[in-house]
Amino acid sequence: MINVNKEQILSKDEILKLYTKGYKNPIDFKIGMEYERLPISEISFKAVDYWAEYGIKSFLEEFAKEATWDYILDGRNIIGLKNKHDSITLEPGSQIEISAEPQKTVFQMKNKIEEINETIEDVLCASNTVLLNYGVSPYSTHKSINLIPKRRYRIMANYLWGILSDVMMRETAGIQCCIDFESEEDAMRKFKLANKLTPFMTAMFANSPIRGGVDTGYKTFRGLSWINTDNDRCGFCGKISEEFSFEDYIDCVLKTPMIFIQKDNLQFEVNGDITFEEYMKNGFNGAQATLEDYELQANLYFPEVRMRNFIEIRNHDCVGGDLKYAILAIYKGIMYSNQAMDECEELFKHLQYKDFSELRYNVPKQALQARIKKAKAADYAKEIIKIAEKYLKQAQTGEDLFLESIKEYTYKGLCPADIIQKRWNGVWNRDLKKMIKYLISANEQ
Repeated sequence: MINVNKEQILSKDEILKLYTKGYKNPIDFKIGMEYERLPISEISFKAVDYWAEYGIKSFLEEFAKEATWDYILDGRNIIGLKNKHDSITLEPGSQIEISAEPQKTVFQMKNKIEEINETIEDVLCASNTVLLNYGVSPYSTHKSINLIPKRRYRIMANYLWGILSDVMMRETAGIQCCIDFESEEDAMRKFKLANKLTPFMTAMFANSPIRGGVDTGYKTFRGLSWINTDNDRCGFCGKISEEFSFEDYIDCVLKTPMIFIQKDNLQFEVNGDITFEEYMKNGFNGAQATLEDYELQANLYFPEVRMRNFIEIRNHDCVGGDLKYAILAIYKGIMYSNQAMDECEELFKHLQYKDFSELRYNVPKQALQARIKKAKAADYAKEIIKIAEKYLKQAQTGEDLFLESIKEYTYKGLCPADIIQKRWNGVWNRDLKKMIKYLISANEQ
């Protein structure tokens, strides 16, 4: 039995405030980034374990000393670090994520990331560990990658029922972009458009073909893993409906099966027996739903685009060099210009939900060569870049510079995975060492 204050009964109006508090004046709009990488051994190419002698726990402790960051703890276990508005956290398989304070320009974000990276590299240099800018573990598979000691991850691993959910949790690394909105109308317009952009962006930045030391035949095995994680909480939210609101988004979260409840720092497994909507109506084992419960439920909901008091666009493989900033530049160029959004909506106006859904399923294998109606994803991707470039140039911030790296691929109908697969089956002769060297050098460009 869970003890709870009976007066803490949750209403939809309380939940709604979580989203409306995100309203910002357009002059205050910023761009956010969550940047995950894979820690691997430069000697064995295996994933570096949390508990190893020079493992991820040791890295966090040393970084905290070097940079004077504070611990983030789960019980007595260190699971991350924070410094004001910046954080370094761990994904389930010890993937290292930087969440930097949102910035006005992509240049400022790049400076922030590079500043943090300098200290990371100094700490890791003696341990033969490298943080790989790649979408899936190139050698170790989930069977040999231990979960970090964060209690909720053990519950999630036991619950998520998709055939590749363990791959998603333990093997993959991605980049997320966060954007602001000024009103519910603005938020919903950006939310719907971001959903439509997502399969094209996933294709453009596909970067995870080699997994377990073999060519999987997929351009983004990471993208495939998300399709096979948990259809109750993944995919498009609301079928990219033309009529959508904060309340509609909340309803999607409410109708999702619950994984667990957390009270007084203890987790109580629910295992999908009830939805959050049922929890609000009837409680569970003596507990009544609270706003904190809803926030946990929303964090355990993994759509392609997630609403918070900002919009989080999620499904991009980790990429290196300036490619990672090209992701931010594209979204900034489009989402912070009403004219750019007009042009993208015009580009997509003849496409239906089923077209985007089919593309989402075809992109992991075919990337930019996947077809959508009578065209290829590459045809749309080129137009998306052109629209973003046009309005970034109009803004005169110089951020259109970051599009050059992705144009080199997209305008040829290629994604990063195409280059890797060609070399893997050609000049590299399936030598993992040569691939790792390429990925490390590509990040330094």
